[in-house]
Amino acid sequence: MEVLDLSEAFGRANRLAGDDPEVRRKLDEIRAYVATEGVPAESLVKMAKFALVMQRWIEEQELVATAVQCWTSMEEFFGVVPCTVMSMMSNAFLPSACETDVMGAIGMYVMQLASGKPSALVDWNNNYGDDADGIHPTDKGVIFHCSNLPKALFDDASGGQACHMDYQAIIAGTVGKERTYGTVVGRIKRGPFTYCRVSTDDACGVIRVYVGEGELTADPLETFGGYGVGGWHTSVRIPDFQGLLHHICENGFEHHVAVNLSQTAAAVNEALSKYMGWDVYYH
Repeated sequence: MEVLDLSEAFGRANRLAGDDPEVRRKLDEIRAYVATEGVPAESLVKMAKFALVMQRWIEEQELVATAVQCWTSMEEFFGVVPCTVMSMMSNAFLPSACETDVMGAIGMYVMQLASGKPSALVDWNNNYGDDADGIHPTDKGVIFHCSNLPKALFDDASGGQACHMDYQAIIAGTVGKERTYGTVVGRIKRGPFTYCRVSTDDACGVIRVYVGEGELTADPLETFGGYGVGGWHTSVRIPDFQGLLHHICENGFEHHVAVNLSQTAAAVNEALSKYMGWDVYYH
């Protein structure tokens, strides 16, 4: 594992000129990757510079995955969110996890190797509408992030652009909208998926994992709070979802989970339990 301090990343980015040929190429890649209407040109240039810094560092260190401290230092002292840059990396099979979640990045990488498809990192939400009222348990919940999801996961069934760039509505309330452009917004595709969480249990000195499969549905959903603008959302159906949530809580797993649009839970379970020797719960 290698570490690049944010101050170094910002310093390297600020040394790059806006008309640097490599920066301009990165800027063209960003505009070709996602719709950027309404996003300030200055913000796009900052993203291009950060993307170039990340690319060079990844190549120098021969890295296969990254985890980025995506808030709020990034917004306050650099002026953008790194979500689009991270989305592009994950889409190019260099998984990048938010909130410096190194173990989340490992889960993303594991499922990418199993499926040959890009992975994403999302938040669990334990209910869907009024279904989970404590009296009538449900197999439905919500997963969402704000977001840096790879483009390959978004639903383009309606035609046109599957996703677009916007500002991060949650952080905007703290640092200002103008400093939070760069999220990738859209709805994820419906269909089967695999989820995986890798976590270190420092007290016991072991690596714990849970893995399973579910279905992403087309159920209607209105998001809440700041996530309405800054993210994507979908409802999810998992057999014995409440049992899974109990396992997550009782064993101290984090709220993040890696997801992949594939059915590879059995392969992931065998690889991590039999060959890696990790403590795996196969739901």
